[in-house]
Amino acid sequence: MSTNSPSVGRAGETGLGWPRRPKISRLLGWPFGSKTVDGEDSNSTDVSRGTSAAPGGGEVGNTASPEDVEPPAGTSAATVVEPAMPVTPSVPDDHPRENLADGNPSDGTAAEPTAATSSFTLPPNGAGEAPIAAEPVVRPRRAKLEIPASQASPPPVDADEGTTGPVSRGTGRRVEPMPAPESTRIIVVANQKGGVGKTTTSVNLAAGLALGGLEVLVVDLDPQGNASTALGIEHGQGVRGTYEVLIDGDEIADLVVDSPEAPGLKVLPATVDLAGAEIELVSVVARENKLKRALRSYLSEHPTDYVLLDCPPSLGLLTLNALVAAREVLIPIQCEYYALEGVSQLMTTIDLVMAELNDELQLSTVLLTMFDGRTRLASQVADEVRSYFSEQTLPTVIPRSVRISEAPSYGQTVITYHPDSAGAVSYLEAARELARRGVKENA
Repeated sequence: MSTNSPSVGRAGETGLGWPRRPKISRLLGWPFGSKTVDGEDSNSTDVSRGTSAAPGGGEVGNTASPEDVEPPAGTSAATVVEPAMPVTPSVPDDHPRENLADGNPSDGTAAEPTAATSSFTLPPNGAGEAPIAAEPVVRPRRAKLEIPASQASPPPVDADEGTTGPVSRGTGRRVEPMPAPESTRIIVVANQKGGVGKTTTSVNLAAGLALGGLEVLVVDLDPQGNASTALGIEHGQGVRGTYEVLIDGDEIADLVVDSPEAPGLKVLPATVDLAGAEIELVSVVARENKLKRALRSYLSEHPTDYVLLDCPPSLGLLTLNALVAAREVLIPIQCEYYALEGVSQLMTTIDLVMAELNDELQLSTVLLTMFDGRTRLASQVADEVRSYFSEQTLPTVIPRSVRISEAPSYGQTVITYHPDSAGAVSYLEAARELARRGVKENA
């Protein structure tokens, strides 16, 4: 027997025992039911689907005349079937097709459910033998695919009423409480190189700290408003936020919005109007202190544990306002070569700010992001950063993760979007390390 095509026994039947289907079956469905013709004789006889050929695919020597073959149950003696090839089934208007396909009586009445069998007619074989009846073949139903409960994504849930402590809305599980600092920690997340994970780091660290039971404020200083998007905050045209604070002198307390990501997490949103703030601040007296004065006024009446300032990828006036208002600098460094070049420029800017505008500013934290353990370059960059910033670099590294990229499209952080992913676990651990360091520094 050839491996490319099965052998053929009786005409129209393959060696596997299945009939050759006509091309029309692809359009009208297969198998076909029988067609009843009253008052007409036919030499063709109705036989059941699934007739088996002789062993080896050869011809079957049994012969039978049309009169010796009994019609299938539910059909009359005048029931005939169209030839198998070609076939053009004709279905009366009052005869539902599903009744024919299911083997129901030709009058359209309901029948008892039986095994899935159908009727067709094989043409006479080369020896002039008439087709023979065979036992119907019952084809098993295809099993329904079910996803195990352990792999199914749990629906988002909110914090339970009447309970204490924050709850992750992604799984409903509680996060271990994190230690609170003695005084407010104002941290600016800055790096003039784009695409290193500044916004992703800001929002996920903020969500992790808030889920740990701390009061957190995120100030979005990027005109793109990506931090507002990731934290589920509206920042379209007409929304008041950071621009009004810097240009109009509005109070932060009047503009902050509670984030649905975690209890105790507040956001000062940014809109595209913030792009013009760079130009408008040029002629303002003491322009670099605008954000510092606004934060001082807010914190005097609203106790907060952490303030995270998400900066744009530049060293303009917006980033300068953040550096003057903050007390600590957190630098996310992508584990690639270009990221190292940008760090030297940022360190120069930080030194200038410390010398002239903010002597309390210090580089406290370095976080390695987008780490790909499959490449040697990522490990070399990580080793280089750790050797230069030995005390500031956190032990936890943030791996490359598809879940981290997907989360903002749902208006969530990765910690709540997919808490069991590698990115979520890493950011939550980084937030815990950041909180522990704050307690040690205060001690």
